[in-house]
Order: sequence, then structure tokens, then C-alpha cells
Amino acid sequence: MIMSGFMNTFARRLVLALTGSMIATLGVANDHAALISALTFHASFEENLNADFSKSDPVSYIKSGKELVSAVVNEDVQISQGKGKYGNALWFPKKGTTRPQFKDGGVLGYKAKNWSTSVSVWLRLDPDQDLEPGYCDPLQIVGDDSKKGFIFLEWSKDETPRFFRYAIRPLFHIWNPTNVQWAEIPFEKRPMVQVEKARAPFGRETWTHVVFTVENANPKPNQDHAKPVGRLYLNGELTGSIEGWDLTFDWDPAQVWLVLGASYVGYMDDLAVFNRALTLAEVKELRALPGGVRDLR
Repeated sequence: MIMSGFMNTFARRLVLALTGSMIATLGVANDHAALISALTFHASFEENLNADFSKSDPVSYIKSGKELVSAVVNEDVQISQGKGKYGNALWFPKKGTTRPQFKDGGVLGYKAKNWSTSVSVWLRLDPDQDLEPGYCDPLQIVGDDSKKGFIFLEWSKDETPRFFRYAIRPLFHIWNPTNVQWAEIPFEKRPMVQVEKARAPFGRETWTHVVFTVENANPKPNQDHAKPVGRLYLNGELTGSIEGWDLTFDWDPAQVWLVLGASYVGYMDDLAVFNRALTLAEVKELRALPGGVRDLR
């Protein structure tokens, strides 16, 4: 009888514990349902360069000659133990040639009509002390030809202090009809958001949350109700928008990639992609997740 009572008590406690865990899990799902349904990719960089979750190929690749091979840590890119926003982090200790990249295949969801996506990442560096001379693009979205479209985050090449930028370059003739160098086009006439250092909260001891969105690129003709736009958010605040541009691309969908670390020197963590343009409220929600994007999974 004593043993039977003990087992009944144990069973009740076990059921209560499991029920509580299920309720907590369901609570998280209900609280973040919209973000969960939109998530297509997450790389925590806890163990290696591959994605933890992907609706396409989770493998991170690099180019070796004309071949693609799996990316592994080396002197250019490493996993830094305990240095991340959440656990470990991806670390580019110097300006190198290794650029880990991920296939689209449903992650970025590129399509010929009405394409939208969002990319979220945490960065830690002092641009003016850590970056080497020349442009630096911590993230890029590229296709089979840069003249068919090119999306990137960058730090400027020569200015001191450096500008932080988000650019969406559509078909070449749209943004550069006179065929001049990017640096020769006045800032205000480039399809980009430019952030001066005073408004760009980057630092060696500070993690900065960066989200950029693409909305309604490759618009259908006469589609006035859904004009194309790109937005940049820093630490949960809208920093600027790319509007009034024809954001038309002509990429081969099979050749679209998310590329990391072009001349980047610093830390990167918790990279995620979503299949639509996130709202300001969702960007704030994403930034506030206690455990990062893994909380959505």
C-alpha cells in the first residue's frame, strides 16, 4: 500500500511536470507563432559553420577553384568558444578569403515576382579599429551575376569614421545608368541606407542586432498597392528605408546565395532568415528573445 501510494504520487507529479513543460512550450509557440511560421533558416554557430535549421541545404560551402566544398574552420574563420551573444560565435580574426555561403533553395525564397525576405544577425566589432582597408561586407545576397542584382551590408571604403550601409542594387541599368563606379555616385542617389557612426552602435564590447528586409522586389507591372521597399533595423529601431526604386532582379533562382564575411573582421552570431519582411514589432520581439532564435525552434 505504501509503495502503491508512492507510485501514484510520483505518477501525478510526473504528469504535472510534463503537462507544465508542454504548456510552457505551447506558450512559447503561441507567443511567437508568426515568427516561427516565417523562419526558414537559423545558424547558431555553436559547433560548426553549418545551419542548425534550414528549409533547404543546411551545409555551409566555400568556393575551391570552380568547385564548392563544405566550409570548415580555418585561420580565416573560426568558432569562438563562449564569445557569442548566445554561447559561441562565428569569428573572422582577419581579412581573409574564406566566405562561408548558404544556398537559397527556399531559405531566401527568391522568385521572379513579388519577392520578400528578412535577414537577422548579431555583430560585434569596432569598425574603425578592427576592419582593414577597403570595403567590408559582413553579409551579401548574390546571384549568378552582380549586374543582375546585388544586396549587401557594408562598411565604407575610405571614410573615417566609416559609414555603415544597407544597399539593394537591382538590375545594373536601373541604379547605374551612366556606368560609373559605386563610390562616384552621390550618397543620396544610391539605393541604400547610410548610417553615420554616431547612429551605428557597434563596438568591441557591444553586440549589435542588425535586421534588413526586402519587400515586394520584382514587382508586377502596375502594382501600386505593393511598392518595393527595403528597410534596415539596428537594435530594434528602424534606421532607414530604400524606397522609390524599381527593385527588379534577374537572377537564376538556382544560383542565389547568402554569403558571409567578405573582408569582415569581427564576431557574428545567431544568423536567421525569414520568408517575408518582418514588421518593426516583430524585429523588437526577435531581439528580445532570451535565448535567441533557438527559442523559436
